[in-house]
Amino acid sequence: MIPGLFPLARPLLHALDAETAHQLTIKALALAPHGAAPADDPRLEVAAFGRRFPNPVGLAAGFDKQCEVPDALIALGFGFVELGGVVPKPQSGNAKPRVFRLPADAAVINRLGLNSDGLPEIRARLAARRRRGGIVGVNIGANKDSSDRAGDYVTCIEALAALVDFLTVNVSSPNTPGLRDLQGEAFLDDLLGRAAEARDRAGAAASARPALLLKIAPDLALDALDALVATALRRGVDGLIVSNTTIARPPQLRERELAKESGGLSGKPLFGLSTTMLAETYLRVGGKVPLIGVGGVDSADAAWTKIRAGASLVQLYTALVYKGPALIEEIKRGLCGRLDDAAAPLADAVGRDAARIAAGELR
Repeated sequence: MIPGLFPLARPLLHALDAETAHQLTIKALALAPHGAAPADDPRLEVAAFGRRFPNPVGLAAGFDKQCEVPDALIALGFGFVELGGVVPKPQSGNAKPRVFRLPADAAVINRLGLNSDGLPEIRARLAARRRRGGIVGVNIGANKDSSDRAGDYVTCIEALAALVDFLTVNVSSPNTPGLRDLQGEAFLDDLLGRAAEARDRAGAAASARPALLLKIAPDLALDALDALVATALRRGVDGLIVSNTTIARPPQLRERELAKESGGLSGKPLFGLSTTMLAETYLRVGGKVPLIGVGGVDSADAAWTKIRAGASLVQLYTALVYKGPALIEEIKRGLCGRLDDAAAPLADAVGRDAARIAAGELR
């Protein structure tokens, strides 16, 4: 029902400021009845992180920041959803306005600043849906005023590990001052070491072991990427998400005034940068862990390119603002069509063109 209503609702939603429209969307998802997710073509199933994903199309973090509607989102047809970001203590985030649509560019700029209801509220919501189906993960971060940022990640892991399928260590949001500094080798080594220990302790206590993922920025220099990948592999991270939003402003942006707003840019203009970074990461990982590709996924073509660049799974968010939830099934149908053409399983396409894409031959 929800996908069919979007064409009617879009003009009304886009007449509102972006954050208000988003809040209304979450409320609508919470109130609307939903059943089980539609059955997927078996060829779309992906094995990763010790789990079997019914399809490779996931929802990126940032949409359901407060973990309010995971089951409604799964019912839309996503193969998995990533909730959050979540931080230990409630925080309001940055001053409003802080979300801006760039319609001519099919993009969004946000500087929300990890606004969160805080860990107790989030944990209660996840505990309430604990035994329901669907693959659900949570993106975790640190409070803006924390004196021990690595400790904040540990606190989140200890509270949530028994309730989710994966936990994403977010060190790449551009909207929390100093957070991206945690991508540096020394900081990251300590953070991931403590995070892995906390995950293993909490997982053992709950007879479960959620996957531990690391989400990185698209703006890293390649020597920094070398060090980051080496540290992540050494510390036993189960996978990487490539990438978060960018602080860059590509020269081809048409919404020039809005492009001056500070914050992370997402959507179509991020596709090239994030996909090249994905391919570079794939070449460095060497097949040791799976990757999730995110950034500018707005079609089956874009999702297929992410897969060829090295993604076992893909995520989207900003494209939903412009195309609505019908896009999910559209992408899955398009991927099935490409599998028909290739006459090969989906796994065979992962990373097939990574070297070419990393060299700048993105198409």
